[in-house]
Amino acid sequence: MAQKPSIPKGTRDFSPSEMMRRTYIFETIKRVFRTYGFAPLETPAMENLSTLLGKYGDEGDKLLFKILNSGDYAANLSDEQVRNASKICEKGLRYDLTVPFARYVVQHQGEIAFPFKRYQIQPVWRADRPQKGRYREFYQCDVDVIGSRSLLNEVELVEIVERVFSALKINVTLKMNNRKILFGIAEAIGHADKMIDITVAIDKLEKIGLDNVKAELLERGLDEVAVAKLQPILELSGTNSQKLDKLQEVIAVSEVGLKGIAEMREIFGYVEQLGIKLDVELDLSLARGLNYYTGAIFEVKANDFAIGSICGGGRYDDLTGIFGLPNTSGVGISFGADRIYDVMVGLELFPEEVNFSTKVMFINLGEAEQLASLSIIRQLRDKGVASEIYPEAAKMKKQMEYANRRMIPFVVIIGGNELAEQKATIKNMKTGEQTTLPFGEVCDALA
Repeated sequence: MAQKPSIPKGTRDFSPSEMMRRTYIFETIKRVFRTYGFAPLETPAMENLSTLLGKYGDEGDKLLFKILNSGDYAANLSDEQVRNASKICEKGLRYDLTVPFARYVVQHQGEIAFPFKRYQIQPVWRADRPQKGRYREFYQCDVDVIGSRSLLNEVELVEIVERVFSALKINVTLKMNNRKILFGIAEAIGHADKMIDITVAIDKLEKIGLDNVKAELLERGLDEVAVAKLQPILELSGTNSQKLDKLQEVIAVSEVGLKGIAEMREIFGYVEQLGIKLDVELDLSLARGLNYYTGAIFEVKANDFAIGSICGGGRYDDLTGIFGLPNTSGVGISFGADRIYDVMVGLELFPEEVNFSTKVMFINLGEAEQLASLSIIRQLRDKGVASEIYPEAAKMKKQMEYANRRMIPFVVIIGGNELAEQKATIKNMKTGEQTTLPFGEVCDALA
């Protein structure tokens, strides 16, 4: 009995039509990245586990895919050695693109001009529970600048978010916060030592609601008085400036927190003065669970489609320090291509031209007709028009059905009569309209 073909849960095949749409997203994002002077970079699919472990917090570490040293490596080990996973798994699939980027920067620091601006579009893997909008294998589109503490970099990333989603025609809200502010809040409620516990819990506010977040904070060791102090902070309302004013009063005891407020005032000031056409909102519940963020943090939500964040990132002051290059600050954001794709499909935002790989197909009606068709096809391809001829002289109905299934917008027919008159009939497959033109005019009509 033949084996039924399948793929692992949380992964997907991408058909040609899906790939054309995905390529459109990638090319749009790359075009914006290049406009800001970012250069492309790629790193291996797998990294040493020592590179990956401890960078994403306990919850992130649990989601790492680990790789056996070799296919039959475990066969020669004792039961005790097999139980010691570190002996049989020394590598893992990358969890994101930021940590491999930091590793690259340290490894190649002698070849790099700082500040170093790079973009990277590659798949990442997480051993998460698959569900709608959440996959085990998915692409990230990262853009980072490292080696500069200037807040102009944050402003540039806000602009990049504006331009990418404007080009893709997705209405979004950019939510921002600052880890220094979060530390200031933790300090103000008397639990600076539980900064990570607080951020991990409040990062789930939108998913599980305020009551469940409060319950989790109590479980993580905060007392009821501290949780009560935290609640009004998470419920602050008003403009970004008004929220920062109220917050400044609440966390005045924290020097770090006040620095975070100053940073956000500067970023929002630039956003306003530059006339950036993007809804940018200070969201104090935004924490982004990754431990390496130290300053401004970003998250983008689609306004017209229910799905998780479609872009996120932030400032990290010492990620490279783990690899031996301390005090090298960076900031970056990651565009979630898979979720962006789902939004664009759901809202029907893809332009018509990405729905087909071939623009013109010539019907094959015999040897002499083939030669005339191939001559015109060469001219069309010279002009960059994707063209082809049906490979066999099959029945007209079969060829037309094939063009329809391929969503090819134009079909050209050169039969015996057309050949005699040196003319071709162009059929618009969407409208059904037909036009007959001399051979010499076909290219101009279709280019």
